[in-house]
Amino acid sequence: MAALYEGYTLCGLVPAQNLSNSGIQGIEAERDSDHIVVTDSTRSVTLYKVSDQKPLGSWTVKQGQTLTCSTVYNSQTKEYVAVTDSKVIRIWKEEDILLDKAFKATVSSDIWRVHCVPGGEPVALFQRGAVRLLDSLLSAPQQPVEEVLVQEEAIRWSVNIVAETQQFVIFTTEQKGDHFLYLQRLSPNTLQRYRLEREEPGLSPLSFSASYRDKHICLLYLYPNGHVYQSVVSVRGLGADEGAQALPLPRSLLLGLPVGDGLLEAASALVLDEAHVAVVGVPHPSAGAGKDFLCIWNTNFQTLQAGKEIAGKIYGQLWSYSSKLFIPHGKTLSVIPYECPKSSLASALGKLRQARTEESKAAASVPSWNNILHGEKAQPSRTVDTRKTRTNRKTQSAPTLTTDQVLELIKTAPVEEVQKEVEGLFSRADIQDLQSSVGQLASSLVSRSLADPAFYTPSTLAQLVHTQCLCHSVCPELVLLALEKKDYFLCQLCLQFFPDIPEAVTCACLKAFISMPDADADKVSLEPDSVSFMDTLISREHGHLGVQNGFSPTSLEEDCSDAVSGGGAVTKTRAEDKEKTSTPPEQMCPVGKHKAVLLNEVLQTPYSDAYILPHLKDLSSQNVILFLQYLQFLYLKYSQDAFPQIHGFRSPSLTQIMDWVCLLLDAHFTVLVMTPEAKGLLLNLHSFVKSQVRLFSELGKIESSLQELNKMKTKKEVGQYSIEVIELF
Repeated sequence: MAALYEGYTLCGLVPAQNLSNSGIQGIEAERDSDHIVVTDSTRSVTLYKVSDQKPLGSWTVKQGQTLTCSTVYNSQTKEYVAVTDSKVIRIWKEEDILLDKAFKATVSSDIWRVHCVPGGEPVALFQRGAVRLLDSLLSAPQQPVEEVLVQEEAIRWSVNIVAETQQFVIFTTEQKGDHFLYLQRLSPNTLQRYRLEREEPGLSPLSFSASYRDKHICLLYLYPNGHVYQSVVSVRGLGADEGAQALPLPRSLLLGLPVGDGLLEAASALVLDEAHVAVVGVPHPSAGAGKDFLCIWNTNFQTLQAGKEIAGKIYGQLWSYSSKLFIPHGKTLSVIPYECPKSSLASALGKLRQARTEESKAAASVPSWNNILHGEKAQPSRTVDTRKTRTNRKTQSAPTLTTDQVLELIKTAPVEEVQKEVEGLFSRADIQDLQSSVGQLASSLVSRSLADPAFYTPSTLAQLVHTQCLCHSVCPELVLLALEKKDYFLCQLCLQFFPDIPEAVTCACLKAFISMPDADADKVSLEPDSVSFMDTLISREHGHLGVQNGFSPTSLEEDCSDAVSGGGAVTKTRAEDKEKTSTPPEQMCPVGKHKAVLLNEVLQTPYSDAYILPHLKDLSSQNVILFLQYLQFLYLKYSQDAFPQIHGFRSPSLTQIMDWVCLLLDAHFTVLVMTPEAKGLLLNLHSFVKSQVRLFSELGKIESSLQELNKMKTKKEVGQYSIEVIELF
């Protein structure tokens, strides 16, 4: 069944003042599945890396100029192509800063759009229906362009499709209420015109979408009355007579969508695959009026399979690239990942026959001489057990189950049976074969655990996370479920393996970890390497304290000799420090070992400053002070010569430690200044920052010397005794 996963914001929008349009002219794929190019409706083009939700580059035309079609990316030349003021073609590369200095050419006729399929050559479609390859057009920009369309006929939509290694430009037009479809083959150059059947008087299609499958081009179009039609054209039946009369284009009703009261105004239907259509701007059948939804419909069974409510105004725009839907709404452009597994009647009716077939295939067997000699007509031989299947049968009383059967089992079976069957599924199949099923299994387990408090499978969920096929977007409730169940080992695994944990969830983990009593934390089983790292760190609390990175932990800074220790109020002098042999308070870990391990995972989790700061402000002042004390402890340990750089263990870097110090101070500085017990801590943190500044200042003075050292060739012959260590932090 199709699924819509948790979406995220790619960028903000600047819609028209009357909210008539989103302000986005088009979205096009770029170099790979993680990059897109967004063209606004006025002057700007922006390149985004989708997974990072950040722009990588932006280009703007001069005041008075207007972008009149979507910018496309030519993967052959690694260049961007745009059109301004309908006649000026502009071409530039990513490293170019000013569009004014980039290549531009003025053509003789207005351009409707420039299209470019991945790996193909850009194609220009003129407003009067002519088509030119970009290279051919640029060789003579002022070449005359023929008029294909008749008077009062205008293009409404267009797309470029590759079918059987040939490029097709497909566009629809409107003339006095009639709608036409044009199929332009580029090599050989042929054109065919079709007339679409009329709908109810006065109704025109709201959106078009095209796809290629089974040697046919399938056109899908949505009307304001909720009717979704499909027309099919064979790519091998295109004629070459441009002056021929338009052929009638048969259609079939694919979906009849609910429209509520009145007609649809801003809606769009987009083909996802041969059996699924994404629809936006159409009411949800079971939702109340006034709510806008993004839905995925199965056209084979006429069923709604996934729906997600969309906040803000819907503009009837929808794009799909690399299993992600891009939808502008309100003042936001959102990205919503989706999944559309292949549907079949067998799966819809309960998967019984399909399950039996897969069971027979899954059984381990060896070749039979009877089959080899007499072929498939001979009586099938008895399955011969291998050692592995005999072992599995001893441990499994039931027949082997398929992924779909295990998903059904999760809904009702007890914990022990679910754990056994999921583990059995992973023991029988290669992890690569189960990659697409891991998300479904995790989502089913989490949904059952949330609905049934008595049901929880920690070991099974940990096994799924260990596959590294999961991420937060695929199963967004997993981390919060682990926090609710106080399954901190699962939290640790999620923080390690999930690259897309939202800042709100990261702060929820931090709040839970820092508030947990040390006694409870010590009872938690955690990942061994991370525990070993803290064992090494804490075991050196009484070790020799050296000087590194311009900072001496025993004396702090010369100008801060009266600094107060991290959480205390007793002023120390150097003489008193020399007399005492005990470890200073700031040199002792302020939290338990296991709590420190969990805090280290938070320190290593990716985040964005702007998004995490509001959530950090929810921490109490006591938790902030405790966390800062721990960060101080880490900094001091990292600053000691005696501290070993353990590369085999997962541990936070010094940069991450200092970044979190700055984050906490930014979020709570006013409160900390007014808190008496934080005075000494703030003084110490101030000295840390000064030491780092002094370090980089001194490094700057010897920069040229360091560069020369780097150029020096290592001597091959080394004497009997030689110490040559150059280590720069």
